[in-house]
Amino acid sequence: MNSYAVFLRGVNVGGITIKMADLKEALKSRPFSAVKTLLASGNVVLSSDLPAAGVKAEFEACLRETFGYDAWVVVLTADRVAALVEACPYPADDASTHSYVTLSSDTAVLSDLYDAGAALDGVELTRLGPEAMAWLAPAGGTLDSPFSKLSAKPKYKASTTTRNLRTLVKVRDAAAQLGAA
Repeated sequence: MNSYAVFLRGVNVGGITIKMADLKEALKSRPFSAVKTLLASGNVVLSSDLPAAGVKAEFEACLRETFGYDAWVVVLTADRVAALVEACPYPADDASTHSYVTLSSDTAVLSDLYDAGAALDGVELTRLGPEAMAWLAPAGGTLDSPFSKLSAKPKYKASTTTRNLRTLVKVRDAAAQLGAA
């Protein structure tokens, strides 16, 4: 049995509202166990015998069938989430900046986003691996930051999602508990 973290894109923003209790209930019919939702922004940890690609396919099908929207998720093993948190050079808590990690299910799309972001003035990015990059935004100005505006473009929508590093730490810790159980 493998432990995974699943990151939903675009839930509880932009008109797509899913109660985490409803999501957990919907997932009961899928080949997942020990399902736990974290926060209201679409973070789930679970166990499954499926490979990551199978978890992604089952999870997206569940969202589309149950909640009626064109759903996209990024699925990472618990170990990979822990490695990404460890690799992030930015602080989880800082008074002047917020640290974010953009995750992707398509490495080519993430590479394109990284290259476009690196070309922006004053943007600090760090590639953490083929599926993730970290970036900083000024406290209180995340949505107005040049990289946030770039990453919100439709061409990145289907394969990327962003989490605050503090959220990723919580997901890492919850996923690690699944593996220890």
